[in-house]
Amino acid sequence: MPIIVNLDVMMAKRKISSGDLAKIIDITPANLSILKTGKAKAIRFATLDKLCEALQCQPGDILEWRQEDE
Repeated sequence: MPIIVNLDVMMAKRKISSGDLAKIIDITPANLSILKTGKAKAIRFATLDKLCEALQCQPGDILEWRQEDE
């Protein structure tokens, strides 16, 4: 998948646990885990907004595009 999710990297930089972040942005820890592992098929802009606010970062700090090797 060419979209890479760097949520775990940003969480480590901000020294915040999954449980704490899930509470702050009001989603279940299971759904946060799905986002962190890149298994999510989509993300709502509202959720991305909350993540960026909680982590004090830009969307590009969390999501990255890489070209697939053919």
